Amino acid sequence: MLAIALGLIDGRPDRCQSLHQDGCQSLHEESVQTSRMANHLFPISLRKLTPLLDALYPPRCAGCQQSGYVLCPACIAKMPLLPLPVCLYCGSPLAQAGVCRFCQSHPPRIGALRAACVYQEPLRGCIRALKYTGNTRLAEPLGLLLAQAYRHYGIVADALLPVPLHSERLKQRGYNHAALLAEVCARRLRIPYVEDMLVRRRDTRPQVGLSHLDRLQNVQDAFLCSPTFTRGQLRGRTLVILDDVCTSGATLEACAAPLFAAGAQAVLGLTLARPFAL
Repeated sequence: MLAIALGLIDGRPDRCQSLHQDGCQSLHEESVQTSRMANHLFPISLRKLTPLLDALYPPRCAGCQQSGYVLCPACIAKMPLLPLPVCLYCGSPLAQAGVCRFCQSHPPRIGALRAACVYQEPLRGCIRALKYTGNTRLAEPLGLLLAQAYRHYGIVADALLPVPLHSERLKQRGYNHAALLAEVCARRLRIPYVEDMLVRRRDTRPQVGLSHLDRLQNVQDAFLCSPTFTRGQLRGRTLVILDDVCTSGATLEACAAPLFAAGAQAVLGLTLARPFAL
């Protein structure tokens, strides 16, 4: 199952089949409907004005503050993809292909975890700017970084979906940063993006500062699969959940649980960064 999900052997499900009930649109058509985040945040009139606004008020690189860039080439160059090989399960760098010692005794419940880069500057500051200061334009370069990581690891999936925010948190922030990243990534890869497959049914405490056990308990049963997607519709599917940062993997595993219960064959987690020590 994991080998199929990572594209290591021949065979992949037909990603053009419908995930909705008979008579509904295909998964790809559903992704077009639900991939509306950019247009919602940037109405057509505003998007047309962007070049003029940039000329009057040039953007500054989130990494080094250089004028004229949302994220400059020099800072992007400081965000190299994690080198291969990595642990088959948790994605931690290894000297040779295989499974790390921790995963040999504690394999994750999710199919596999992968990260694009190490959680360090300037990526760390860019993630914070996207997540907390409203710099949503960073979703474009960072989403493209996720797409590069997807190809880097040879992942093959039927759909990408973001870790959802609770409705109250979404109202406060105005957008889901993970959804912005996933939409950009899916558009670049030309694979379906499904924003509403996962629902966060209760708000949870921030995971920062919690122990591994507390992280697991904090997000336990916090997510559910939307009733729109039945067990038959997800059977045999490979899904990739996208987020900004993964530390313990507890949130991604909590997201994967209802998807497996709904019939998904494989669920993987892909994030921008993890705090690895290389």
